[in-house]
Amino acid sequence: MDRKRSCTLCGGAVMLLLLLGHMTNALEVPLDPKVLEGLPQPPTITHQSPKDYIIDPRENIIIHCEAKGKPHPSFSWTRNGTHFDVEKDSKVIMKPNSGTLVIDISGEKAEAYEGVYQCIARNEHGSALSNNIVIRQSRSPLWSKEKVEPITVQRGMSLVLQCRPPAGLPPPIIFWMDNNFQRLPQNSRVSQALNGDLYFSNVLMDDNRNDYICYARFPHTQTIQQKQPITVNVLDIEAMNDTVLAAFLNGSDFWGDSPSGERAPTFMQPPGMHSTSMVLKGDTLQLECLADGLPTPDISWSKVNGELPSGRFSFHSFQKTLKITEVTDADGGDYRCLARNRLGSNHHIITVVVRAAPFWISAPQNLILAPKESGMLTCRADGNPKPTVTWSVNGIPIENSHKDPSRKIENGNIILSDVQTGSSAVYQCNASNEYGYLLGNAFVSVLAEPPRVLTPPNHVYSVITNSRALLDCASFGSPLPKITWFKNGQSVLDGDLYIIHKNNTLEINVARPVHSGKYTCIASNSLGNKENHVYLEVKEPTRILRQPEYKVVQRNSVAEFECKVKHDPTLIPSMIWLKDNMELPDDSRFEVGSDSLTIRDVREDDEGNYTCIRNTTLDQDSASAMLTVVEATPTPPIIMEQPDPPTDLELTDQREHSVRLTWTPGYENNSPIQLFLIQYEDSLHKPGVWVNMTEVSGTRTTVNLELSPYVYYSFRVLALNEVGLSQPSAPSRQYRTNPAQPDVNPSDVEVVGTSPDSLTITWRELTGLESNGPGLQYNVSWRQKDVDQQWNSLSLANVSQYVVTGTPTFTPYEVTVQAVNDYGPGPTPEVVLGYSGEDLPTMAPENVKVSVQNGTMAVVSWDAVPLSTVQGRLNGYKVSYWKLRSLHKQDPEPKKPQELIFQENETESLLLGLHPYSQYNLNIRAFNGKGDGPSSPNQIFETPEGVPGPPADLKVENLNLDSLVVKWAPPVEYNGHLTGYLFKYQPINTTDELGPLKELLLAANETSVTLDNLKHSTRYKFYLNAKTVKGYGPTVTEEGVTIMDEAMTSKQVDIATQGWFIGLMCAIALLILVLLIVCFIKRNKGGKYPVKEKEDAHQDPEIQPMKDDDGTFGEYSDTEDHKPLKGSRTPSNGTVKKDDSDDSLVDYGEGGDGQFNEDGSFIGQYSGKKEKDTAEGNESSEAPSPVNAMNSFV
Repeated sequence: MDRKRSCTLCGGAVMLLLLLGHMTNALEVPLDPKVLEGLPQPPTITHQSPKDYIIDPRENIIIHCEAKGKPHPSFSWTRNGTHFDVEKDSKVIMKPNSGTLVIDISGEKAEAYEGVYQCIARNEHGSALSNNIVIRQSRSPLWSKEKVEPITVQRGMSLVLQCRPPAGLPPPIIFWMDNNFQRLPQNSRVSQALNGDLYFSNVLMDDNRNDYICYARFPHTQTIQQKQPITVNVLDIEAMNDTVLAAFLNGSDFWGDSPSGERAPTFMQPPGMHSTSMVLKGDTLQLECLADGLPTPDISWSKVNGELPSGRFSFHSFQKTLKITEVTDADGGDYRCLARNRLGSNHHIITVVVRAAPFWISAPQNLILAPKESGMLTCRADGNPKPTVTWSVNGIPIENSHKDPSRKIENGNIILSDVQTGSSAVYQCNASNEYGYLLGNAFVSVLAEPPRVLTPPNHVYSVITNSRALLDCASFGSPLPKITWFKNGQSVLDGDLYIIHKNNTLEINVARPVHSGKYTCIASNSLGNKENHVYLEVKEPTRILRQPEYKVVQRNSVAEFECKVKHDPTLIPSMIWLKDNMELPDDSRFEVGSDSLTIRDVREDDEGNYTCIRNTTLDQDSASAMLTVVEATPTPPIIMEQPDPPTDLELTDQREHSVRLTWTPGYENNSPIQLFLIQYEDSLHKPGVWVNMTEVSGTRTTVNLELSPYVYYSFRVLALNEVGLSQPSAPSRQYRTNPAQPDVNPSDVEVVGTSPDSLTITWRELTGLESNGPGLQYNVSWRQKDVDQQWNSLSLANVSQYVVTGTPTFTPYEVTVQAVNDYGPGPTPEVVLGYSGEDLPTMAPENVKVSVQNGTMAVVSWDAVPLSTVQGRLNGYKVSYWKLRSLHKQDPEPKKPQELIFQENETESLLLGLHPYSQYNLNIRAFNGKGDGPSSPNQIFETPEGVPGPPADLKVENLNLDSLVVKWAPPVEYNGHLTGYLFKYQPINTTDELGPLKELLLAANETSVTLDNLKHSTRYKFYLNAKTVKGYGPTVTEEGVTIMDEAMTSKQVDIATQGWFIGLMCAIALLILVLLIVCFIKRNKGGKYPVKEKEDAHQDPEIQPMKDDDGTFGEYSDTEDHKPLKGSRTPSNGTVKKDDSDDSLVDYGEGGDGQFNEDGSFIGQYSGKKEKDTAEGNESSEAPSPVNAMNSFV
């Protein structure tokens, strides 16, 4: 960068003009940390807490202050303008290598640490200051206790419910809810003001409620407090008389003393016709108008002599609030709020005054100057009112700092001239007014540094022909380096072809291929020179050669647009298709190929303008064409066939290991080509064999093929559609790749020992394609692992294994297999570990011990065999054991040996499932992959006696009236010496309950027992256990029944088979049948029941007698509801006179209480009154009906 020679002339300041004539432009501080690493640097504040910092009293206070510098700065603090000694306060900790304070307020009141804090970061080159950080504790005070009186308001009047929350820090968020924590509904009639009060333009009877609750949420402490519920009583005075109104108003505040009828709007907030609002520039302005009126007024806003700021204003709270964001000076002025209903309108003017806290026009910037150079620090700020600007140096007001003849202040700027080494410092600029302040730190660092070029070396710039090229040469040094450009060793001069900018960037206005090449920039100052090389590549432009053409196609047919492009071979173009300048529809009918767009099954809505855009990383080209869709005409049937073979195969972009194959598709034969299959023939290794190489989409006609060395390639292409594959195309010309050394080694290398003195190495051979050249061989190398010896190597060809003989038994070997051809070896092979063959173990386990635990379990242990005797990988141990004989009796044949296998690290095991009182044999042998080693000497051990098995064949015989015989056989498994039997029995009654249990102890040689004096016809249960010295064995059970007594048997004759019983039952049945018949006949003949006798005695004329013609009889009706009783007839006149008879149904009951069955019928069938004699009551006994007679026998 050049030194700045210009300045601002101030009236009469000739000396200043002369001074600025020699002033250098401020050297920009490099951003590269590697450059900054070695440079001395005054402190710079990098992170600090906000100016207004509200803390949570429940958490520790953290005041951030981070800074950088070289050397790293130290930190100190002031509090309320005086030094804050952090070390003297045990509650305050300063983080290491940082100025950040952590104040532990546990057990302390946070108020004790409120105040104004400022951080100072200093090193030997100066001191930087943070902002004044005001620490205040957040507060969420409780609502003051108050008695909230009910509010009574006349219907139609306006109303304000005051919230007046306690003042918190920060201020609370206000909202109104009911007792159910549901937000109160708000609308154009009822809404919340900015101060939190709830305004009613007019009240309705629906506003009657006792749960208007104002809530205040304090966001910093996340606490919510509520005001006492407010009760609102809405009166419709016109509908109430004076007495009711007076009673209703007793003890409540009445809101409104004017008629509640319709009225024009007036303003409740703000009151009057005019008000003023002040807002700071950049803040958000909120203006509100709340109007009274009936009907509810509509609110509208406008700006007097202006328009509302576009894009920055919005309406809220049902048009009652106007909100303007990011306020500017132009937003000052008068705003009209208009309230209107059908009775009239009213307006209010709000004058907005815009003030501004200080803001930067030009903040002070860091300066790096060389000794003897000059510079200037500027500090330009604005605000409303105009801010006052003061300077400090290293935190000390500049008027109080030491005098420096190289420094002066002119028009608020600091002029530095002829600076000296060691005069580095940090300057602070403070701009303040009544609404705030700005504090800017800028250091002046006096350095002597040789030039450095910051632009990356050998950077390549690529541009398109005839476009502009810009070559950078960012540099750093002190004094400021001078930049000189060269091209291919020739100096580049500032002129028509080249332009050198002030930042030393070289511009070529119209770049052509001749401008391609190497460019060198040299940065030099009095301390040295530094050069850097960059390269310019001028590319060919991208041009569409075959543009899409206007198409007229039939509906349901196919439309295809071509878009072939010519481009620089080093740039790969992409393609984008647009329809009517929009993205193509997301429809599978639209197929985008490498050089085309195909639309299948065309519809009317596909009409439009189609644009092809070909993009590279440097440029683009585009072309458009119209598509018109017409109605389809009948077409002959479409016959689909396999596609014709592709033609015109061409090889381009020929490289060492790749080539581009291009072809022309054959005719599709009415079926779109789905893909192309590329095949190759290697005439060197497999002549006449065509191998599938790759597939590409049917819309592509070129592919880049990756090739292997030392192959004679020929290519051909086949096309595939729904019908099938086409015939192959004619082969391309042969393309031979040069040989090269192998790039892979044989895979699947394995090392296996097949015999004790050999090692077999196997691998998978390379294919012809993998050989990469002639003379393919395999270098096989091996050596013992962990033995200091040379590799043994052997070269082999056309084989896939090699056997190394004469190896020690089971010895680890390292093996490699590397491919080699006439052009060199392949990559370094991986080392594979393996072992030579195993042999049988030579030693049996020793110190074999058997510890018998009980009759069925023993523990066997042994010593591990030495690994040197295993002659292989020890796989484990085999424990063989078998039963020789029983110690009680001779077994018919010896048992087969059982074998247990244990891992190589096990030397102890349990033998389970042994037979008690038996003799066993046991041996152990080690085994490896080759087989088993010798067995240890046989160990014979015996198991002790155990409890015997269950007795066999328990059965009950010779059943008699009071005795029986129980027999059994001895247990199959004695498991020791039998000492006897325990025999128990008990009776079982008919309900399967067990009777008393009796026990008998029997000798070991007994196999039966006779039981006498048993009960006849009784079932018994028998239990039998065999016994040895170890106890009783399992129980076997059986049951038996004594026979029945003959005398009792003769008495127990089935009564149902006796003749007398059968006759008796027949007589009873006949009697019942006769009785039923008599009752039925008597009913039909009018025989008098007791009810009838009563009727004749009373001679009630109102009661209809039984009629001879229909055979029915009358019964008494209920005089209460005149409902006929079941089976009765109603008199012809439909009435029954209650007073005409002195008799009633009550006379036929006992007393005045009628007794009823559950179904409502009378109990006792009209039994006589207590005054009547017993005989009369008996006469009234009702003859049983056929149904009752049947029921009596159920």
